[in-house]
Amino acid sequence: MTTHPASITFHPAKAEDTPAFIALRGKTRQNAISAERLAEVGITTESWADMMRSGSLPGQVCHHDGQLVGYCFGERDTGEIIVLALLPEFEGLGIGKTLLEQIMEQLRAQGHQRLFLGCSSDPASRSYGFYRYLGWTATGETDKYGDDVLEFMFNTDR
Repeated sequence: MTTHPASITFHPAKAEDTPAFIALRGKTRQNAISAERLAEVGITTESWADMMRSGSLPGQVCHHDGQLVGYCFGERDTGEIIVLALLPEFEGLGIGKTLLEQIMEQLRAQGHQRLFLGCSSDPASRSYGFYRYLGWTATGETDKYGDDVLEFMFNTDR
């Protein structure tokens, strides 16, 4: 797929767009999660929007010609990258990296020197290599979903 860079835009996520975030989450290539499954673990349009409105869940989104194609959200208080999701046809364009970097910088601005996330332990999964390539390292821990916990330490040299 060929995209014209001018048609790709990044901006802060808005709570009123939460239904689109939930819909996109079910369309990712790997680790797609349906709205029903999200609801089973307590993530609904309302709960997600409420966390965004409170400021505890900052997010960045990417649109291509007005269509939501990806997003990244982090937890303000803990420094956890909660989710990075991208439509398969927009993989490999640097969008995921850009979204992740934007949220990492927001969390760093909140005072976090260490960020963390859950990532598949399967080397064949796209996320496994993606995060490690960007400097995330395994902690040796696993999260409640059985995923590896990776961390990113910001350089504290002054």
